[in-house]
Amino acid sequence: MSSTTEAKKEAGAVPVTKETYLQWYESMLLMRRFEEKSGQLYGQQKIRGFCHLYIGQEAVIAGTISAIRQEDPIITAYRDHAHALGKGVTPRAIMAELYGKATGCSKGKGGSMHLFSKEHYFFGGHGIVGGQIPLGAGIGFAEQYKGTDNVCICYLGDGAVRQGALNETFNMAMLWKIPVIFVCENNGYAMGTSVQRTTNVTDIYKIGLAYDMPSEPVDGMSCESVHEAIDRAVQRARKGEGPTFLEMRTYRYKGHSMSDPAKYRTKEEVEEYKAKDPIEIVKNIILEKKYADEAWLEEVGNRVKEQVEDSVKFAEESPFPEAEELYKDVYVQEDYPFIMD
Repeated sequence: MSSTTEAKKEAGAVPVTKETYLQWYESMLLMRRFEEKSGQLYGQQKIRGFCHLYIGQEAVIAGTISAIRQEDPIITAYRDHAHALGKGVTPRAIMAELYGKATGCSKGKGGSMHLFSKEHYFFGGHGIVGGQIPLGAGIGFAEQYKGTDNVCICYLGDGAVRQGALNETFNMAMLWKIPVIFVCENNGYAMGTSVQRTTNVTDIYKIGLAYDMPSEPVDGMSCESVHEAIDRAVQRARKGEGPTFLEMRTYRYKGHSMSDPAKYRTKEEVEEYKAKDPIEIVKNIILEKKYADEAWLEEVGNRVKEQVEDSVKFAEESPFPEAEELYKDVYVQEDYPFIMD
């Protein structure tokens, strides 16, 4: 463990332990296998509509979850399967939603891009580019208003930083010291357009500096780096010091969506990032430090495989929503958790 990590341990931050590495490995493997199966099922037309896979970016979620509490709400864009899994939404509920079934976490009405689970503090899954950014600040404001010390983690893509709503939200979040962490998952491409072709500010984290918002770049392929950066930001927010902007430099191995052949990238570029695969890195650390052996890795692999297969069986056997469901959940219900007294 680095001296920096040791210093933060003394300051009361969330430490990285043997159990952390074991959890990182199993959670990332579940994300990877779930996404691989989703891609396969999409090809079989079992899953319809849009489908955006998270393969390659798993360390961003794994490193976040290990540094926050269950009560800390998360909101994200439409590449959201792994975020929901990380927050504890079951593979069954997610897969059923991808199938459009009534047993899905959004009752079959949201599909891949609009996962939601109030009980897991997961608030989407949003299909409008950048639309979740002001919502994330709003969720953080609600926690502040209620007097909790919960912190909202708001994810966005590198393309979403071009939206005007980001600037308005950053200004308000800093003005009111809202407990929200804005996490840009910079995988290098907004759909098929590289960051270099959309802006002269290729160091995206610098955008936050214009608002005096603490901002920094983070190695998004490293669970340790993500954990430490999120931990620092969360500690600040819980103390009432306001938001942070983190640019997680990560990479997706697949195209933007299932309909994207990703011909705008070279094979060499993809292979370069695959050499930094976060699952393999954590696996090697586990073996080197003797946190577990090959038998444990095989056991985890089998357990994850069973979970994914079970989720598919559950989705296949679940019913579609009834027609009258069209008229339900149109307006906010009275038990919505952020309605003020």
